[in-house]
Amino acid sequence: MFSDKQKPKTMNEVGGQPNRIEKNTKIKGDIISEADFRIDGKLDGNVKTSGKVVIGKDGYIHGKVECVNADIEGGFNGELLVSDLLSLKASAVIEGTVSVSKLAVEPGATFNASCTMKGSAGAMSSNSGSFKGKNEPAKAS
Repeated sequence: MFSDKQKPKTMNEVGGQPNRIEKNTKIKGDIISEADFRIDGKLDGNVKTSGKVVIGKDGYIHGKVECVNADIEGGFNGELLVSDLLSLKASAVIEGTVSVSKLAVEPGATFNASCTMKGSAGAMSSNSGSFKGKNEPAKAS
């Protein structure tokens, strides 16, 4: 009648609860986590997680991010290493260097980055691109 599949996840299990930096919060430093991370404030530092990183529309990161998946609506400047899927929403503004396996870009996103994509056979290809949609780059303070 009861199975382990229906047991709720506890915070002690790998992954745990998602973490969040709220709007109007500024953090300077490095973050290491096994859980997903959502940034709606400003982070000046590095993020390393075995989960997903989400940068909200008002969020901004200046530094290095290492993660499995990333969804970006806000701003990023630095080095972005995504082992699976990077999804850029229309309001995203990306600058720096990017390394991904898969990339999805909505029309309107600003992508001013040197991009390296890992193919399914492990082959590396390098493209330098500058794409800009209708949106003006976000001003981060």
